[in-house]
Amino acid sequence: MLSYRHGFHAGNGPDVFKHIVLAELIAALQRKDGPICYLDTHAGAGRYDLESAMARKNGEFRAGIGRVWGVADVPRGALRYLDAVRALNEGDAVRWYPGSPLLVRHLLRAQDRMVLCELHTTEIKVLGTVFAGDKQVGVHHLDGYQGLKAFLPPRERRGLVLCDPAFEVKDERERLIDAIRGAWLRWPTGVFAIWHPIQDRKATERLYRAFRESGIRKVLRAELCTTEADADRKLLGSGLLIINPPWKLDRELASALPWLWQALSVQGRGQWLVDWLLPE
Repeated sequence: MLSYRHGFHAGNGPDVFKHIVLAELIAALQRKDGPICYLDTHAGAGRYDLESAMARKNGEFRAGIGRVWGVADVPRGALRYLDAVRALNEGDAVRWYPGSPLLVRHLLRAQDRMVLCELHTTEIKVLGTVFAGDKQVGVHHLDGYQGLKAFLPPRERRGLVLCDPAFEVKDERERLIDAIRGAWLRWPTGVFAIWHPIQDRKATERLYRAFRESGIRKVLRAELCTTEADADRKLLGSGLLIINPPWKLDRELASALPWLWQALSVQGRGQWLVDWLLPE
């Protein structure tokens, strides 16, 4: 039974981090003229109202997009992301926040294509409405891990997979590793970005160890933690594992993440990290 609703967390710190990296990945792939395919395995609703009761219940967006919106001296690595958020809103306030699908749709060229998978019965209805009539976007009521089997490799032969599960089931990490390894074997030249929460360092290290033992190679690791463990905080931050990252992505992230950490960190706590989990 799926219960996770991203509307409670839309625009929070992990979302901002994930979406800045996502915008950089799309931009890097678009340096070549050939078409790309973007596959989102856990697409969510696509667009979120930050004035809704769901978003305002915990107000997580205030510690995320609320801290970087309207800030001066934004690094180049964050401008594409902020432009996509700005395109959804009028004036100086942020009411509408783009999920990953709508963020990427803002960045797609005419020759590019997007495939979205979502299993939650409520979220898929909203997602379908957001992209109704859009011929560049395919929306599928489907388990994202099945989507990896159904849609890879894409006909374009180039592109990006974002795998962003809710981690609400006990064996999620095991399912994730198995699904990504199978997808990588089918499409070894594809770019894969795997998001994960950082709550328990031991659990995070187990995930990293499983990747090291998977046979997958060329994996860049990026983390952004904005606080430290204590009794009141369950989420320290989040990470992205990027298989086959585009050239110079590590340098781009190493330039953008210090700025983002300073903007989002709680009293200078936590850390940012960009390194190679697995070399080529």
